[in-house]
Amino acid sequence: MKAWSSITALIIILASSSMILRAQDQKPANLAAAPPNIALLLHQEIIPGKSADHKKVSSALSHASDRVDSQRFWIALESLTGIPEEIIFNPFDSYEQMEQSNAEWSHDLGTHPELERMREEIEGQLGSQRRVIAVRRDDLGYLVENIDFSEMRYVSILEVRVFPGHEADFVQSFQILADAYAKIRADAAWVIYEVDAGTTAPTFLVIRPMPELKQNDDILSFSGNLADAEGEQSVETLKRIARESFISTESNLYSVNPEMSHVSKAFAATDPNYWIRRAGQETRPEAKP
Repeated sequence: MKAWSSITALIIILASSSMILRAQDQKPANLAAAPPNIALLLHQEIIPGKSADHKKVSSALSHASDRVDSQRFWIALESLTGIPEEIIFNPFDSYEQMEQSNAEWSHDLGTHPELERMREEIEGQLGSQRRVIAVRRDDLGYLVENIDFSEMRYVSILEVRVFPGHEADFVQSFQILADAYAKIRADAAWVIYEVDAGTTAPTFLVIRPMPELKQNDDILSFSGNLADAEGEQSVETLKRIARESFISTESNLYSVNPEMSHVSKAFAATDPNYWIRRAGQETRPEAKP
């Protein structure tokens, strides 16, 4: 991707709107729904013609996991752009918790044959799969403390691959963008993860959760104000970094599917009607005459 195209993509992707931070009623933070320290992202392509069956079985697996009180949690994301795929987003506090969760999930599958049957059925509906483990960068991001994943209905994921040894350039570019956001008091929060395993080049994920798609209505408005906020020198720095340091940038939009997700009660506490009521509903067979 050309340098200016790359940096324009960064500006447009992050600048969901030029909304100025409004005075809002403050509510207690839902710490269980904060961006996790470790994220396992499972990219899955569904075999053509299997999408409807896949959603049905995935929803059944979610409901069954809720019934047996499984402690393996995930959020199902369905692509709205890019190649047709879904991402299973697994949150963890640490690698130790990930290991413990894997052991508990294996125990659940062994103890409850219906879970194993549905898991195997789902595996048969998948084409290619790609797993990525990413670690949250606490030194980057913008208004990360305001992010509540339980309020997320859509999410933009920007994947930035950089040349080895140029990780510091990526950090500098997003520090410039975060500073510009702070100056105009924009309220579009984002969190950044650095991929720890699963890619061949240093890769960063910029995740921007959204409660509504209309946040993208004014998506172009901020790009013209970058020079005013940061100055021409910062703009030239961003161009140089994109030209010299970035291998590629790719942005895609996903929608949350609560039926196919399995989250903790603490996570769902902010909006239980969205997460628990739907995920807890049983699909009853039609009554036979």
